[in-house]
Amino acid sequence: MTTGGTAEARARDTAYAAFFARISEGLLGDPSVPLSFQRVVDRALEIVPGCEGAGITLRGRGRESESTAAATSELTLEADRLQYDLDEGPCLDSVRGGGTLVSDDLRHEPRWPRWAQAAAGLGVRSVLSIRLHSEEENIGALNCYSRSTGAFAPESVELAEIYAVHATGVLSQAQLVTGLRTALESRHDIGVAQGVLAVTYEISYEQAFELLRRLSNETNTKLRDVARQVLTERGLPAGLLP
Repeated sequence: MTTGGTAEARARDTAYAAFFARISEGLLGDPSVPLSFQRVVDRALEIVPGCEGAGITLRGRGRESESTAAATSELTLEADRLQYDLDEGPCLDSVRGGGTLVSDDLRHEPRWPRWAQAAAGLGVRSVLSIRLHSEEENIGALNCYSRSTGAFAPESVELAEIYAVHATGVLSQAQLVTGLRTALESRHDIGVAQGVLAVTYEISYEQAFELLRRLSNETNTKLRDVARQVLTERGLPAGLLP
């Protein structure tokens, strides 16, 4: 019996290895289709049994809060957004070092009482959140949602955890995380710079953005760099005035 069990386990591991090798090839194998966060969450629907909606929460840094990089449905986006608004929930706990978290029925979930009640009101019953991280970087979390209770059996959790490892690897390899973080940081700086100019010169936010854009074009300086100089000098940077 022991030998048979071992042989069965080896066969399962071999099948898993082959399966996830195909997944990695599927994520990176077609050079004509750029890898995206959306592609990763779309594949999660196919791979994780019980998953009816998937999203990726990107870890906040500095002044940033957590945000959803991609989602498969409006329900997923709303369930994620409620976690950010309430500052509680499994994806936040996973991102902040909690590892893998599962809830079989949010109607009876004491760990995140406000979020669980709100998510259950949307029709969500089960949730699975898995941290996406490597030795170099903590990316965020993969979130899987279901309208059914007890949707994520141990096998589903195991498959999701293995998939998360592969997804983390291909996302890092494609440098998507760095690119998105740069975009988010730039957007934040541009928005704050608009506010500084609007208050300092008593102009509208639209006029402030147009001023930033004009300075960027006329001085051949990237918009985010103009914004950062505005933040440093708390006004129009003398070195960029045409």
